[in-house]
Amino acid sequence: MLVLLCISFQLNTYADDQKPIDIKSEAAVLLDSDTRAVLYAKNPDEKLYPASLTKIATAIYAIEKGNLNDIVTVSKNAVSQEGTRVYLDVGEKVPLKLLIQGMLINSGNDAAVAIAEHLDGNVDHFSENMNDFLKEKIGVKNTHFVNPNGLFNPNHYTTARDLAMITNYAKKNPVFSEIFGTKMLDWNSESWKTTLITHHLMLKGEIPYPGITGGKTGYVNESKLTLATTAENGKLRLTAIVLKAPHKTMDYNDTKELLDYGFSNFRHTLISHKEKFTNGNKDFFPKNDTLITVPNTEVRKMVNNQGILTVGNIDNQTVQQIQLEQKLPEKINKPTVRSSGKMNFHIDAVYGIIIFALAGIVVGLRKKIRRNL
Repeated sequence: MLVLLCISFQLNTYADDQKPIDIKSEAAVLLDSDTRAVLYAKNPDEKLYPASLTKIATAIYAIEKGNLNDIVTVSKNAVSQEGTRVYLDVGEKVPLKLLIQGMLINSGNDAAVAIAEHLDGNVDHFSENMNDFLKEKIGVKNTHFVNPNGLFNPNHYTTARDLAMITNYAKKNPVFSEIFGTKMLDWNSESWKTTLITHHLMLKGEIPYPGITGGKTGYVNESKLTLATTAENGKLRLTAIVLKAPHKTMDYNDTKELLDYGFSNFRHTLISHKEKFTNGNKDFFPKNDTLITVPNTEVRKMVNNQGILTVGNIDNQTVQQIQLEQKLPEKINKPTVRSSGKMNFHIDAVYGIIIFALAGIVVGLRKKIRRNL
């Protein structure tokens, strides 16, 4: 009998920070969008302020929980939000999807609060529910949000790793992906008629880079510049996060460095479910054919005695880890004999009965012989 001990899954890992690129931002993560391998990380788990990158989480939570055709009535609290807005009016009625578009494309803080109040009644309940959603659905570990728009609060924080996971999860949703990649949108509200244009300079084309598929900017004094970007080149799809870039355009310079590094140094390959990896006397196999990310240089694969396969390069830098399954030797059971009374006896018990009967016969014969003598 084959016993499967483990369920195959991806373990997000990252190599040492010593990389042939120089990232100026306080923290950064480059994620392979398909395999979730972390290709580069600098201070990936440092808790920092995300500013308007918070709206990525707000958007995917709203898309999954809400009805995009719902009509939202805008409150005074939403209208009173400071910072970037889409200039909503008190009592104005706006479709939920349009508010999500205004929040992501023009970074509308008023739209974000209107969304939160519509979904969960008030900002506090919204924040609690969104935090639960991010932990349960996406698996973040170091994120705590207290508002839907990223305006500064000392208890409102996340990490580059968590934001990369949130963005990558959201990008798989077609509605989010469409809005995240929108460059401009006609906007006709009660008080503001304009064309919304994305603030992300690489998506807009002001800072040219081929293959940009989406992006979101962020800034408050305490967070400095933050930037989320997705891109693809026909072979790889990447998600890049930079946090706390100290100067203007440095967030874009760092993002370009990350994308160049990812596209130039990594590729996909497939591990067959028949491929065996051995540690000592244990054999491990992938549960299914598994897509992994590997460096373009020599690839090293090692499995430990728990079945975790580490994929790395010749410098022993980890690119990805995958949990494999172990197949144990077959367990051989002794055959059983079924009696007419429908009771099961092991074969050794049957042998005992036979031996006992033969012994009785022998004893009986010996007594008979003695009497005859």
